[in-house]
Formats: sequence, structure tokens, C-alpha cells
Amino acid sequence: MSEEGRSSVGLEGDDYIPSERPTGASPARITNPQLQQEAKRAFVWAGVIGLIVLCVWIAQSLLVIFGAFVFAAMVDGGARLLGRVTPFGRTVRVGIVLLLTSAFFIWLFWYGGTQISQQAAQFPELLNRQILDLIAYLQSRGFEIGTDAVQGMLGQLASGVGTISRVIGGLFGGLTTMLLILIIGIYMALEPDLYERGFAWLIPSAKRENFYITASRMAATMRRLMAGRLLGMLVEGIFTWALLAWYGVPMAALLGILTGLLAFIPNVGAIVSGLLMVTVGFSGGVDMGLFTIFVYLLVQTIDGYILVPMIARKTVDLAPGLVLSMQLIMGVLFGLLGLFLADPLLAMIKVALERRAEINSREDELNGTVAGPVAAAANATRSESG
Repeated sequence: MSEEGRSSVGLEGDDYIPSERPTGASPARITNPQLQQEAKRAFVWAGVIGLIVLCVWIAQSLLVIFGAFVFAAMVDGGARLLGRVTPFGRTVRVGIVLLLTSAFFIWLFWYGGTQISQQAAQFPELLNRQILDLIAYLQSRGFEIGTDAVQGMLGQLASGVGTISRVIGGLFGGLTTMLLILIIGIYMALEPDLYERGFAWLIPSAKRENFYITASRMAATMRRLMAGRLLGMLVEGIFTWALLAWYGVPMAALLGILTGLLAFIPNVGAIVSGLLMVTVGFSGGVDMGLFTIFVYLLVQTIDGYILVPMIARKTVDLAPGLVLSMQLIMGVLFGLLGLFLADPLLAMIKVALERRAEINSREDELNGTVAGPVAAAANATRSESG
């Protein structure tokens, strides 16, 4: 039987015998090696661009996951601290930390529903009155300030203060977002090794050792950074409240809580809390205003010259200008949540870059290459700091 006959019979019968005639190359096949290399590069660039677009599209969700990681690091740090003084297992220690945290926020909301909410309601009116008094003083000195511009500024200020009051009341950028961060963070804190191994499975085997080292350093840095941040918030909040309440400054409790919460945001938080404190202080006279300035300078001095250097030795030393730039970008892109997470995200990026530089330096040593003056200076600085 001929080839054509066998082919036609095979199509109609149960046993198909493929034809031995050549089918030729695919129209999409590239035979030129140079074109193949360029096509591979184009495919890689297209994949990178697609990945960037995907990250931008789901950036808000990724930020929520990173916020959960930050929360899990704080819970894990508390559990490790309890492990030094208690014989309980990890699950029990995590439960104790979560219980204490819940008790604190329940007390804060309960207290905020009585005294702080009343003080927050008076806050916008007090600020408006202070600004009007300041404008009247400036006009008496010959400054020309339009009434419409002043009213618009006061309206924006009242809106901003109202937002701060709602934050104190528990609306940290949305209850849904906070609930997701808490739930995901609790799961991560309970079984961190499970999620670490799951992510490592997505990485090639040759890169997993580097991933585990980098992840371990990131986790340790995050725990220390958050421990220092919580310590600073506690010290600033308690000192501010105690000193203002001792002198009789109005809204001392609200100002103390605001100062403590805003201390989580480096640089920006201190400026905002200081302006609010001084504004409220001058509502009670020049003496009270000067006292609030003294309290602000004292608290910031303790934080800047005692707490921050002590924390920086245990964590990453971030340049203030770089932190402010990161806060500006994250605040514009993601609002309040991005502003809160800008500093931890910058710290994680720095840890990853330092690990990458360490690997490159080790590869250069294995290959017999001599590091340049910049790399040598960086290694000398790292050895001195260590």
C-alpha cells in the first residue's frame, strides 16, 4: 500500500499511522542565533515590564501584606522577649502578647469614648481661634491677609484635625484594612517558618540559602526597629502627657496620645505633634505656650539624643533625608498607611541591598578580582561599625 493510502486508511481506522513526509519548520521559528538572543532579551524585558505593571496594580494589597509582616514582627518580638522570662511555648507567648495588645486598645477606645472624644471635639475650634488671633496680630502689624484665604485655610485645617481625631478614635486608614493586617499578621506570627518555607519553594534551589539568610536578617532588623519605635512612642507619649497634665495644659491626654502615635512616623510626626502642642499651649497664655515649647524640646531631645542613637546601634542607620523622601513618596501614593510603613520598608530595602553587596564582594574574592576603592571603603566602614 502506498504512503498516501496508509495515511488515508489510518485516519479512518483505529490505529493512526503518522505520515513520514516532512512538515517543515514552524513560521514562528527563528533560525538566526542573533535574532534568537534578541528575542530572548525582548521577552525578558516584556516580562519585567509586565511584572512592574502587575505590582503597581496590586500595590495596595502588597502594602497590606507588608503591614501584616510589620505587625507580625512586633508580635514575634514580644513573644521572644517573653520567652526569656517564661517557660511557655511559642503559641502561648504569642497569645499573651495579643491579649495584652487587645487590652491596651480596648482601654484606649474606652478612654477615647469618654475624655479624648470630648477633647477632640474642642480641638478644631481651639485651633481656629488661635489662628484667628495670630492673623489679627499680624494685621495689626501691617500685614495684609485676605479673609477668604484665611477661611479656606481654616476649613482645611478643621478637616485635617477631624481626620486626626478619627484616627485616634480607631479609624487607622479604614477598619477593613486594619482588620486584614491584623488577621494576616497573627497567622504569620503563629507559624513564621511555614510561610518562610512556602515562599522559599518559589525560589530556585541554588538561591534558597541566600533567601533564608536575607529573610533572617530582615526579620531581626524589623523586630529591633519596631521595638525601638514602640519604646519611643511610649516614652514620648507618657512624658508629654505627664508634663502637660502637671502644668494644667488643656487636652493633655489627647496631646500625649497624639504625640505617642505620631512618634511612629520619624521626622514628620515630631513636627506635627509639636505644632499641635504649642498651638494648644498658647491658648492658655504666653507662659503656658512657652512651657509647651519647653516640653516639646525636652521630649525631642530625649528621643533624639538617647533613644534614637541607642536604637540605631541595634538596627539600620537610615539617613534622615532618605527617610523623608521615602515618606513623601509613600504618603502621596498610599496615604496614611504608606506614611506609617515608609520607614520599615526602607529598612528592608537597605538590608536586601547590603546582602546583595556582600554576595557580590564574596564572588569578586572567589574570582580573584580586586575590589575598587569604593568597595574597599565600604568594607572598612562595615568592619569598624561591626
